Amino acid sequence: MEVKRTVVSGTLESSDIMITLEKGNGTIEIELDSTVMKQFGSSIRQVIEETLREQGIDSALVIARDRGALDCTIRARVQAAIAKAQEENAA
Repeated sequence: MEVKRTVVSGTLESSDIMITLEKGNGTIEIELDSTVMKQFGSSIRQVIEETLREQGIDSALVIARDRGALDCTIRARVQAAIAKAQEENAA
C-alpha cells in the first residue's frame, strides 16, 4: 500500500508519541525526535518500521515526536495514522 496524503496521529503529551505519516520516495524513512533517544531510539525505530511493514507499507516518510511512549502506544499511533491515510473521503 502507498501513502497518498499526510496524516497525523497522537499527541505531544507525556508518555505519548505524535506520528506524522507522509508519502515516501520508495523506502521507509523515519525522522525521530525522542526524550529517550539514547536509551530507546533504535527500538522505537524498529517498532515503527515493523508496524508499517506488517500493514503493507513499504514507502513512507514518518516523522515521530516521542515523549516516552511504550511500544504498544507507538504501534497504536502508527496503525491509526495508516487507517487515516486509507480513508477515502477524508479532507
